[in-house]
Amino acid sequence: MAQNDSQPDGATREAERDDAAHAHVADRLPTGDEEAAADRSAEEFAGDRAQAARHYEEMSDLGAHVKGEGEIDGARRG
Repeated sequence: MAQNDSQPDGATREAERDDAAHAHVADRLPTGDEEAAADRSAEEFAGDRAQAARHYEEMSDLGAHVKGEGEIDGARRG
């Protein structure tokens, strides 16, 4: 994996400032199917914090053990 020790140049910092100054909004409204799916999901998981916590832990554990492309190197460089 390539080490990334680069520093942003002036143009990058300017682009970041410009981007930060603009409103960030959705590119479109959700479709009816998307709204219905969100409603079903909200109803299915309403009030079930324990299930949400278990799912979060499961996905965190899964991500922590990814090998290959997408792997996150936890060691700090520099």
